[in-house]
Amino acid sequence: MENSVIIRELGRHDYVPVWKAMQALTDERDESVMDEIWLVEHDPVFTQGQAGKAEHLLFPGEIPVVQVDRGGQVTYHGPGQQVAYFMIDLRRKNMGPRDLVSAIENAIVDMLAIYGIEATPRADAPGVYTEDEKICSLGLRIRKGKSFHGLALNVNMDLEPFARINPCGYQGMIMTQIKDKGGPQDLERIKPDLIDQLCEKLGYTKRLEQVGLESSD
Repeated sequence: MENSVIIRELGRHDYVPVWKAMQALTDERDESVMDEIWLVEHDPVFTQGQAGKAEHLLFPGEIPVVQVDRGGQVTYHGPGQQVAYFMIDLRRKNMGPRDLVSAIENAIVDMLAIYGIEATPRADAPGVYTEDEKICSLGLRIRKGKSFHGLALNVNMDLEPFARINPCGYQGMIMTQIKDKGGPQDLERIKPDLIDQLCEKLGYTKRLEQVGLESSD
């Protein structure tokens, strides 16, 4: 079981229903439930993590702000950004939170290398960076040994909303995306590479692909 994962393709969804579904799965699962990775593209939204401070929301304008239960500060989700959520039983996989963060960051670094983009994690700020610009944000929550929330990888999106916040609580943080670094512009193009790298780094040798949220689709 610890080597098996469901890859769930959700398409484009509002943020809150997906967040509530993550919480429900995490609260209701037991040792018989397979781990899942959800792939989703969100409608425009700012999410404010548990450590979030109001002063990092500069001028959100018409984009809604949602207070959420992940770690970290404020970030932006929108079309053209690949989001991946990790519903993982860390105890079953014998992983700690730092192990999970490192595995995800390393998966993104190796995926970007496929496109000729040199990137690295940073010890002082979770996520992945290229040329001192942030290309992938990371925010997780661990509850009773089980993870939820995940990563947001900028692929081909309107980066303007990031100027309305201090991304991840860092004033002057410059955000970038795969398209602007010469990589693929299509989410469908990068998904297979993303899934392969995540499964390799997280130790999944068997994957089952499903579409939609079971509770609504």
